[in-house]
Amino acid sequence: MGVRVRQHVNPLSKKFQNEIAPLNWAEIYANPDQPLFLDIGCARGQFLLEIAQLQPHHNFLGVEIRRTLVESANQLRDQLQLDNLHYLFGNVNTTLSSLLGPDSVQGVTIQFPDPWFKRRHQKRRVVQPQLVQELATCVQPGGFVFIQSDILAVAIEMCDRISEHPAFTSSHPPQQWLQENPLPATTEREQLTLSEGLPVYRYLFHVQG
Repeated sequence: MGVRVRQHVNPLSKKFQNEIAPLNWAEIYANPDQPLFLDIGCARGQFLLEIAQLQPHHNFLGVEIRRTLVESANQLRDQLQLDNLHYLFGNVNTTLSSLLGPDSVQGVTIQFPDPWFKRRHQKRRVVQPQLVQELATCVQPGGFVFIQSDILAVAIEMCDRISEHPAFTSSHPPQQWLQENPLPATTEREQLTLSEGLPVYRYLFHVQG
């Protein structure tokens, strides 16, 4: 039976403003020295569940603001005995700098974030200038940030905000969207969007070394 949760959660609510203390990676991952990848807004965690099995020599961390989804995802991870995967409840916009140190992450994915269509709600969108600054600090030189959305306006905004930071570069021009997903796994949202014949807007950034 699927977990029923609210589709949207207001990340600006007071209850989501607490920072998360740094984690003890040795207690979370069997091999804490493996390269770490972060998925922001991992939802039910199916993307990470798949990629963690495909890439056992990497560690994966999913951060999700809906607690019920995190609890369910960690239960499934335990059933599969995956020791390179962890799901964490929290608001990445208030916890990233306290959770991850400088140059600690090799790659970051932000996939199909809540669009918050109403103008007065757009300040709730996940990719804000402060988050971009923190990503520039925690992603290693030579690492990457991969974004995608099925909403063009959201993809453009994410792309523009990340492009404004001097730490990020790309091999393809702004808003020249990737036709193929460069990762070996896909999210449920991406699968659904493509099955309906709708476009996905993807962009890959690299952190300058």
